[in-house]
Amino acid sequence: QAQRPWRRTGLKPPIPAALGVLLALALLALARLPPSLDCSPYLPPASSPPGPQWEAATPLSGGQARSKRPPMAPARLWQDQLPGLGRRRRQGVVGNAPLWFSNDDLQKMQLLASGRVVSKTRVPAHGQVLRVGLRAMGDAEGDALPASPEGDCWEGRCGLIKRPGDLYEVLAFHLDRVLGLNRSLPAVARRFTSHLLPYSYTDGSLRPIIWWVPDLRHLEDANNDQNSCALGWLQYQEMLQPRGPTLVAGDAPCSGIPRGEWSRLALFDFLLQVHDRLDRYCCGFQPDPSEPCVEEMLHEKCRNPAELVLVHILVRRSAPSRLVFIDNAGRPQHPEEKLNFRLLQGIDSFPAAAVATLRSGRLQSLLLESLRVDQELWESQGGAEGLRPLLRTIDRRARILLQYIQEHNLTVFRDSP
Repeated sequence: QAQRPWRRTGLKPPIPAALGVLLALALLALARLPPSLDCSPYLPPASSPPGPQWEAATPLSGGQARSKRPPMAPARLWQDQLPGLGRRRRQGVVGNAPLWFSNDDLQKMQLLASGRVVSKTRVPAHGQVLRVGLRAMGDAEGDALPASPEGDCWEGRCGLIKRPGDLYEVLAFHLDRVLGLNRSLPAVARRFTSHLLPYSYTDGSLRPIIWWVPDLRHLEDANNDQNSCALGWLQYQEMLQPRGPTLVAGDAPCSGIPRGEWSRLALFDFLLQVHDRLDRYCCGFQPDPSEPCVEEMLHEKCRNPAELVLVHILVRRSAPSRLVFIDNAGRPQHPEEKLNFRLLQGIDSFPAAAVATLRSGRLQSLLLESLRVDQELWESQGGAEGLRPLLRTIDRRARILLQYIQEHNLTVFRDSP
């Protein structure tokens, strides 16, 4: 009979136990298949296949571009396990992520990397920066609502698209998280295709997009609205004294900022050589004639410390005792012989966890592990090989900072959240 082939071949009929074994093996094979790609909360890993073509991307280090790729749709998110050391399972999230990213970080990074652009707004006095409203892919409830720039931003659904040359801000965000500072804003690299954006934003160039904080505190002074408090250099140095901020006792935003916050800022700015906040006048090194601080005649004011002010000193209304680090592009090519130690002036202690990471000798490997999460950035820089020179520079600055801490007998303090 056709339904009994084993009788014609002389084989014995299969017994139920054999069928059970085969069924168990099939179920085991199905269980080991890779998970679906469409429901992941993570950015795609660096091992994902690249697109068919490539195009010029802005290198973080300012050198020649290493990879090319045409404009593409927002990055899909991947749930494959990321390589690395510290991991933990996150409630409500499938897969693992580096320990230093919070669930809130991952949600914001996902929105920035793949959210649909629904509105755009120019930022006053920042001609090459756009604020965009974003809606999460597959957000049926959000898609049903009309685009409202202010409403979207107040709900935390906005990002700031910056210049291709500001990609270093993405690395700065990862450095902040690896060191456990948690004061900078989520940032990813992305190529945009939305018809709402000008062509210069959709020509395939890679740009950083930074999460927009809805409740930053700004001064009402139009000439000083990039600060939450007006703070001069001499006042700042007085605040760092152990006896407390006596000169600014009446300035609530500044007097409410603990000394530990300034220590975090100084450490972060030194590693990245961000001068704009604490030393926009370039008083801590001899600037080149082409430096903005020279062209704008700011450097001349170094002779009179009473005229020096700090900028981009910002806090949130919801957390007035925590600094928010913005505009963190820094100077990846700043020469070692001109490192700005003025950024560390007045600081007598540093956060223990950050110093321990610097001392571990693993800073470069941890940064590589973290940067793999952002596939766009990773591929544009040539992966680990392309990023290593930049990370070696940061690691070298870290060693110099550790030597500075030792030579000046500085201490560490226990970190706060």
